Amino acid sequence: MENQDLFPSASMSVTVDVLLFTIEDGKLKLLLIRRGEEPFDGVPALPGVFIRPDETPEAAAERAIREETGLTGIYLEQLYTFGAVDRDPRRRIISIAYMALVPRERLTFTAGVRTREAWLEDVDALLQDDRPLAFDHREIIRTARIRLAGKVEYTDIAFHLAGEKFTLPDLQRIFEILLGEKLYKANFRKKMAEKIEETGGMLSGGPYRPSKLYRLKKEKDRS
Repeated sequence: MENQDLFPSASMSVTVDVLLFTIEDGKLKLLLIRRGEEPFDGVPALPGVFIRPDETPEAAAERAIREETGLTGIYLEQLYTFGAVDRDPRRRIISIAYMALVPRERLTFTAGVRTREAWLEDVDALLQDDRPLAFDHREIIRTARIRLAGKVEYTDIAFHLAGEKFTLPDLQRIFEILLGEKLYKANFRKKMAEKIEETGGMLSGGPYRPSKLYRLKKEKDRS
């Protein structure tokens, strides 16, 4: 008699769901799609795909991003695995969630395969209301929001939203948005001193005097 633990049911599948974050109009935003098929036809959801037999979870996440945005080579990290037995009404489906971060100027999006439309949604506003979301995607978004805020202090994750070059006020605002709190200018600049360097360029054209442009130092160049 075959051991069922060694030969699991073929009715179980694995998907990836992608949380693609950017900053727009001073707010942390997330790419959502409107599903074009059952279950949850017409309901907002995270972009996602089933993992093919010949690809890794990360490759599937990259494919999901390409389908909606055409982007490749952006920051991507695994968030968590969501495996509640009843999370999908079709059958037992486990989801591996990934976070992706991209500056707004790089991001374009259209409705991908099996979706009706795609748009950017204010993350914090989304988590405060009770609008329906497909599957357990609200839980996934909440988990990602907490993870983002927690990683700002000890990683370079915020810089993936800043672009290759940035001003110090813009960088500080990104940190404030992710942390959900105001930061003291002097303390912030002191903390950033060992991580960033001047590019020699200036940003001008606005109502204020030109601002210096900075970039993230390479790890080997940090003190």
